[in-house]
Amino acid sequence: MAGKGMTWDAAALPAPEGIRMRRGRAQGAGRRFGLVVSRFNEAFTGALLRSAVRALTAHGVAPEAIEAAQVPGAFEIPLAIERWAGAGRFDALIALGCIVEGETPHAALIAGQVTRALSEISLRHGVPVIDGVVAARTEAQAQARCRPGREGRGWHAGLTALEMADLVAELERRDDDRPA
Repeated sequence: MAGKGMTWDAAALPAPEGIRMRRGRAQGAGRRFGLVVSRFNEAFTGALLRSAVRALTAHGVAPEAIEAAQVPGAFEIPLAIERWAGAGRFDALIALGCIVEGETPHAALIAGQVTRALSEISLRHGVPVIDGVVAARTEAQAQARCRPGREGRGWHAGLTALEMADLVAELERRDDDRPA
């Protein structure tokens, strides 16, 4: 994800001389993606979902190769992701939710647990799990991060899923399996 003043460019990092740099590309033809989206804060999560799907389809993923599951809140996302990761049906999974801070530390606790769980699932199953769960202090921050289009977190989650699915396949390929 690009930060303030940074751009999103998968090929931006040059390879040091003599080093073979493996990169994932944002191409989705023939790949399958699963998206788990929280219903809580649905004005924000709906925008995340639409943007992620647009990013995937804009890069060659067939709509029928995308499945989405809705869960009540962000805390429930990891269980659904875990089930799909264990099934081995998807090239990458995307978690989408929006946690807005309230008057108690509850939001920070939930955000931390969800992030940790998603990382553990990805490592355990060897499938990219993209954390598109927005944690914001205010509704204005959530709105800015969940906006539709290429600048929102949903779009970037979709691009990250494409790139990581391709990179994982590239890392698993032996040199003699590569097309000439």
